Amino acid sequence: MNINDFIVLVALPEHRVFAEEICEEMSESAKARGTGIAKRSPEYVAGKMVDGKAVIAFHKDGSWAGFCYIETWSHGQFVANSGLIVSPKYRKAGLANAIKHKIFDLSRQKYPKAKIFGLTTGLAVMKINSDLGYEPVTYSELTQDEEFWKGCQSCVNFEILKMKERKNCMCTAMLYDPVEQKHDAAKKFAEELHKNPTLYERFMSIKQKLVLKSKPQNKGLKSLLLLFTFLFNK
Repeated sequence: MNINDFIVLVALPEHRVFAEEICEEMSESAKARGTGIAKRSPEYVAGKMVDGKAVIAFHKDGSWAGFCYIETWSHGQFVANSGLIVSPKYRKAGLANAIKHKIFDLSRQKYPKAKIFGLTTGLAVMKINSDLGYEPVTYSELTQDEEFWKGCQSCVNFEILKMKERKNCMCTAMLYDPVEQKHDAAKKFAEELHKNPTLYERFMSIKQKLVLKSKPQNKGLKSLLLLFTFLFNK
């Protein structure tokens, strides 16, 4: 099985019939990882399909294979590509990468001036984001829209986020800024992640120690991000 066995397209209103299955898989996947996601109802997901703000993937046999949707914050200044999910039976075929690229392109078409951001604990997603031009940033560089941060309440690490006064948490924040034009450096960062996954593990280990300290360590985290980026661009 490979990526040629799938079709990835902008979701259409008639794809609403898959909304409940998608939400169920999102929930099960979060449980399996021991992490939380912003819980969305089937009606919410279906609405994204109707509005043309989602990407869906199917196997060539017609079965649902993957999904992701667009959310906007701070009056369209920030965009998040949320809810990325791949059906368990279709994982490790490069589908997550294809969906992320498709939803990123759709976001750029719809919101060309917006900053695109994400929060992740996974190396695979971090690699994909870096390849698209995202860079690791501090939480202060993300949207401060209260509605976005309310979505974190369903995460198992929400108490840590509160304790850290929303300055950092277990997730790594990543941002694509269409104005700053640092995308070549970000792609270099992605290449090095592929070559040196142990460096990412070291980064996450140090980050976890900083996050779990009793007081917010925004300066320490920012220094760590700068060092991590420097290692990949020297």
